[in-house]
Amino acid sequence: MQGEEDSLMKHTTSWTNWAGTVAATPRSLACPRDLDELRAVVTSTAEAGSQLRVRGSGHSFTPVAATDAVAVELSELTGIVAADTTTGLVTVRAGTPLRQLNTLLDGLGLAMSNLGDIDAQTIAGAISTGTHGTGARFGGLASQVHALELVLADGTVTSCSAEHQPELFAAAKVGLGALGVLHTVTLRCEPAFLLDAEERSEPIEEVLANFTEQAEANDHFEFYWFPYGRRALVKRNNRAPAGAEPAPLSAARQFFEYRVVENGVFGTLCRLGRLAPPLVKPLNRLSSNALSSRAYRDVAHRVFSTPRTVRFVESEYAVPRAALPEVLSELRAMVPRLADPVMFPVEVRVAAADDAWLSTAYQRDSAYIAVHQFAGMPYRAYFALFESIVSNVNGRPHWGKLHTLDAAELRTRYPRFDDFGRLRAEVDPQGVFQSGYLRRILDT
Repeated sequence: MQGEEDSLMKHTTSWTNWAGTVAATPRSLACPRDLDELRAVVTSTAEAGSQLRVRGSGHSFTPVAATDAVAVELSELTGIVAADTTTGLVTVRAGTPLRQLNTLLDGLGLAMSNLGDIDAQTIAGAISTGTHGTGARFGGLASQVHALELVLADGTVTSCSAEHQPELFAAAKVGLGALGVLHTVTLRCEPAFLLDAEERSEPIEEVLANFTEQAEANDHFEFYWFPYGRRALVKRNNRAPAGAEPAPLSAARQFFEYRVVENGVFGTLCRLGRLAPPLVKPLNRLSSNALSSRAYRDVAHRVFSTPRTVRFVESEYAVPRAALPEVLSELRAMVPRLADPVMFPVEVRVAAADDAWLSTAYQRDSAYIAVHQFAGMPYRAYFALFESIVSNVNGRPHWGKLHTLDAAELRTRYPRFDDFGRLRAEVDPQGVFQSGYLRRILDT
């Protein structure tokens, strides 16, 4: 048995996340190929009195997946296990990247109801950190979860849903990897659908004045505002009528607008601004004024997801939806006073309330405000300013985005925070899934 366990462990070099904000050197790396091997890794880690963390695509900006003990990758645990096209229930292995999952679902004539704009994450990482898309009537990805199967700290395998172990289910849907290792996720999908996408530049004052109306009137609504510009890029995505035919952008236009302009040209402007900070404000206004309009109809997941090759750092908070105008007004007034200019736009999205204990939208309809800065440019003062503004309206930080809050402060923002801690102590009394980041955000 010891020989089998040892064969699962591989010595590994330093690991860095996508944004370069986190680096870690785990003592060993495990890549289990099936449930038995996954259980063996968890059990051997517990018996050794050590800790274990699962890492996915590394797209979180926080150290949520980092460890100097045992790291686990689920890259061998991918693909669909079972699918019922009548009910829409699809069980998928936890290590499946969203990009792969979307393709597999499309082949079955199914789709997830809502997605974020990045599809590189694993399904386990996406739901565990509270990944969300946008839509006033749609919750985050975790709200589409029907059931979970996970390996607990003692090696036992358990399943949970709203009917079976409902407390564990409500906690584990956005569980931060603190309760166990997800093995499979059962999703509630819907028949594949097309989205009518409309993207255009609009005056920021008009966007804010009509925000509530627009968020309610469109299936999926969001906008990007460049801090020194007067215009915003507004995206409205709505379900196409039954029987509609796709009308996607041509391959040439997709390449030019997404790869060349939004990534290539914008990346060049960012690097220029990093080299010469006084140019950031005019470059930012140029980017704002150069936003192009487009309208097309395509398969939902192709509309939801957008290529992102320009590296950045990010902080994102969920605030009560009614508080958005107040927050944006203060942010717009204060950003120009910062000593270091801001190159990247601010992204604003919405989501419906849900019931996952540590969801940023727990029991409240939310607006999400995400601030970004180009990699390598100063961001701490900007993010601190943003954090102080959203804290005044009881903002909740995205678990995968940069923030400075600790457990004492987070307890005041999550009504079920202590219930999560109680359940965590029951299922992982030895702290097998503990880490430095979890100590900061969960332990007082």
